[in-house]
Amino acid sequence: MGRIEAQDAGQQDDGGQRPLETLDQQARKELRIAPLVPADAGQRSSDNRLAPVKSKATTLATRTLNGLLCAASLAGGLAGVTAAHAESLADAIALAYKTNPSLQNQRAQLRITDETYVQARAGYRPQVNVQIDATRQDYLQQTTNSGSAYITAQQPLYTGGRTASAVSAAEADVLGGRETLRGTEASVLEQVITAYADVIRDEEGLKIRQAALAASQGILNETSARTKVGDLTRSDEAQTQGYLYQAKSDLAAAKAQLEVSRSNYAAVVGERPGTLEPLPALPGAPSTLDQALTTAEEGNPSLRSSEYAEQAARLRTAEARDQRLPNISLRMQYGYAGPEQFGPPTIYPKDFSATISVTQPLFAGGVIDSQIRQQIQRQASARMQTENARRTMVQQIGQAWSEYLANHENQTNADQAVQANQVAYDGMQKERQADLRSTLEVLYIEQALRQSELARASAYHDSYVSQANLLGTMGLLEASLLAPGGVDLYDPAKNFNRVKMTGAVPWELLPDALDHVTSPSLQRLPPPPRASVPDQPAPAQ
Repeated sequence: MGRIEAQDAGQQDDGGQRPLETLDQQARKELRIAPLVPADAGQRSSDNRLAPVKSKATTLATRTLNGLLCAASLAGGLAGVTAAHAESLADAIALAYKTNPSLQNQRAQLRITDETYVQARAGYRPQVNVQIDATRQDYLQQTTNSGSAYITAQQPLYTGGRTASAVSAAEADVLGGRETLRGTEASVLEQVITAYADVIRDEEGLKIRQAALAASQGILNETSARTKVGDLTRSDEAQTQGYLYQAKSDLAAAKAQLEVSRSNYAAVVGERPGTLEPLPALPGAPSTLDQALTTAEEGNPSLRSSEYAEQAARLRTAEARDQRLPNISLRMQYGYAGPEQFGPPTIYPKDFSATISVTQPLFAGGVIDSQIRQQIQRQASARMQTENARRTMVQQIGQAWSEYLANHENQTNADQAVQANQVAYDGMQKERQADLRSTLEVLYIEQALRQSELARASAYHDSYVSQANLLGTMGLLEASLLAPGGVDLYDPAKNFNRVKMTGAVPWELLPDALDHVTSPSLQRLPPPPRASVPDQPAPAQ
């Protein structure tokens, strides 16, 4: 939808994109919008302003000419705006996807979670240490000095399944973090869509308020002229002036609201809006409530994150139970030991040892049983959180679906209301020219027309935003779906694959395989759907 401020579009750098550091200056420039009809049009006489009205015919002809001139001026201004660079919703999504702080923060949080997997896998790998000792002993006036230097390596062979459970739980945390990132992305994209739609709605509202002011000014000019010649009374003129001042107040409020929406847009997207293109169609809208519920059951980010959190709790319960099982490790040591004095190498004999240790816990003071009970309760809590997430998802889908249907119907009703009020307004204008309607009646229906136009702009806005909310709850509000090919997508698996085998040794596959004998495995969820899941046919009777 084109912007009214044609004079400012040509002053913007880089095709209408503005730096954040000049928000106040840009805002003041944008809000200087010249009225379509001068305030003193009824008292001035020039080529493009109304002259004092002498008769009804002269009034009608002059108003018609003035309207044509205003329309031509507005069309020329809008043509200049269209020639400038226009921003699409895909452009706004691409910029927010790249720079939004909330999204960047969640990506960093996921990279932090990726490191927990590396730390868990360290349980399969050897620990190598160097130890150097120097000893001085004084006993019965005799002094002896000795020293030793050893390098020690300890390699776990079997940890009773604890390491395998810890690794699987860390992987579940990583997968759950990816779903949390999907949810954050959907929330940011919904904010972008809402901010974009807000600006378009308020720009339309500003144009409506400008048209209302122009209409009120024109009626006031005509009323003042007819009052001078005695066709109307001073009360008629005062009524018209009251409507004019109200129109000016409404215009000021519309300007302020548009500036608020532009500021919100800058906060979410990263820069102030330029000339915005019309809202495109959103993909993947469901046709039935059951279709929306089925899709959300498989793709809702919050629900999927809770399911992975439940799996992580189950695996950590297994890790706690595995503390009761034996632990097998290999320990090797190599070094030198002897007196601290210079002499032949034979006085520093080599020392090498290799030990296989089997450790079986017998009594730990009840700490192992306590940790098992603790993890069991955490698993039960995670299960309830998953159920709560599922119920919340169902409630959100039902609410979003109802709002979507209501706003879609309001959109149709608003169109019909504008058409009806436009017919009534045009008819009353003609009837007033024939002295069949009063000025107050015309002003009233003119206000009704403007209110219905504002309601239509809000209905289109609400319908679009409610559809975006529904898609976000279903898990279908993703940058790859809204701006295919126009966004450099962030791949969360790229960082994970880069760091997951850091510090790996070839023989860690042996303890990995042995641990998985007694450890449960992680059950990955299927990928989230990329479109609305079709309704399942009813089973045959």
